[in-house]
Amino acid sequence: MLRLSNVSVFADDKKIIDDFSFNFEYGKVYVLMGPNGSGKSTLALSILGYPDYKLSKKSKIFFKNKIINKLETYKRAQMGLFMSFQNPDMISGVSVYDLLRAATEKSITRENLYDEVLKLAKELQIPENILFNSLNESTSGGEKKKLEVLQSVILNCDLNIFDEIDSGVDIDSLKTITNVLTKYKKNKTYILITHYNRILKYIKPDKVLILKNKKLIRIGDSKLINEIEKKGFKNI
Repeated sequence: MLRLSNVSVFADDKKIIDDFSFNFEYGKVYVLMGPNGSGKSTLALSILGYPDYKLSKKSKIFFKNKIINKLETYKRAQMGLFMSFQNPDMISGVSVYDLLRAATEKSITRENLYDEVLKLAKELQIPENILFNSLNESTSGGEKKKLEVLQSVILNCDLNIFDEIDSGVDIDSLKTITNVLTKYKKNKTYILITHYNRILKYIKPDKVLILKNKKLIRIGDSKLINEIEKKGFKNI
């Protein structure tokens, strides 16, 4: 699905990620953890082709067996990549429904999209008016994260990266979000970036990856999360 080979990432000549290699397989759930500043979000944004980050010459990012290093972000999204953000931006005058209508105009009729958005909003417990207001305007942290999940499900992407989808979310909203993610997980790969294990009580990862000091230092199963809880990242 997604293979990173010797990926090193730079921002203004400062190395943020050092020689990251891993194969994210089809249909599995991965958790990316690490202390603040370890490069988790940078890695995710680099996969999406964020222009502020540059890759080393030997870095290779493969998606669906194609090298995507030089592809623009929108083309990577068209291939089936999706990412939610820690702090989603507010877009004045554009609703989440407007965005989804533009993104799916060739694949979903307007009527079907409307029905699907309303259905999913109900599952996520999103008030209907929020769907047609300016995106993320006058919304709580939990509502912003639910709107990110709604977009992910509607767009039906193969690889979904959720950057701290659990931050700023109360326990009831977290359960709602993870229930929806689990329900629509079939044939999708998830990468969950998080600092804490509370989301992992509701959605079980296949692999846990630990980033520290710019490097991928540990790979394990869910038991690794318990080790982190006991020892902290400093002692891993």
